[in-house]
Amino acid sequence: MSDSVVIIPTYNEIENIERILHKVFSLPVDFHVLVVDDGSPDGTADAVKRLADDLYAGRLHIEERKGKLGLGTAYIHGFKWALAKSYDYIFEMDADFSHNPEDLVRLREAAIGGGDMVIGSRYIQGVNVVNWPMSRVLMSYFASVYVRSIMRINIQDATAGFVCFRRKVLEAIALENVRFVGYAFQIEMKFKAIEYGFHVIEIPIIFTDRTLGESKMSPKIFKEAFWGVIQLKLESLFKKRR
Repeated sequence: MSDSVVIIPTYNEIENIERILHKVFSLPVDFHVLVVDDGSPDGTADAVKRLADDLYAGRLHIEERKGKLGLGTAYIHGFKWALAKSYDYIFEMDADFSHNPEDLVRLREAAIGGGDMVIGSRYIQGVNVVNWPMSRVLMSYFASVYVRSIMRINIQDATAGFVCFRRKVLEAIALENVRFVGYAFQIEMKFKAIEYGFHVIEIPIIFTDRTLGESKMSPKIFKEAFWGVIQLKLESLFKKRR
């Protein structure tokens, strides 16, 4: 039984899903993968199930949900599934190759070395982003600056979605109370891990924007992140006063 599982949420990732899975399973570490699919009409779930039956039985798993329910809820679903198993290292990763699967090994090594939550960071060593327009680079970078200034946390890439959690972090966080679904979900998980006193570290990665499929980014997601940061900070202050 592997001690590591990679959770990959999907919605219409038929162009990428088979390639990303083959790459993860070719790595020198025995990673398992859980795909959480939100009812993709393009056949993503069927492709995963074929691979699970034909090539990766016992290593590849899928949970299907009805409808597009949001990134955050997909990860919460996956976290609960992983905690019900015996995995010690639980990863978040996108399906579109914006996160290099080879970096999974580095994130895991950093967790074994003492990191409770290890973030694959675009900004810990300059700005390591490929194929993004400058407007989006600036928006993402200054979003992390905004988070640091409001929440007083020393995380360079607060919206990063390439993360390794040690099991004890997800066991400590009340997952049913995590409320946000987009960028704010990623911020909330980091903030909660720090609040609980876990050792959160960042390691540098190169983020490459997708070349196949469509981005799921929207103005609604950015709006949620902007107001969510303020809400999280105010709630934290009220807790401390009580």
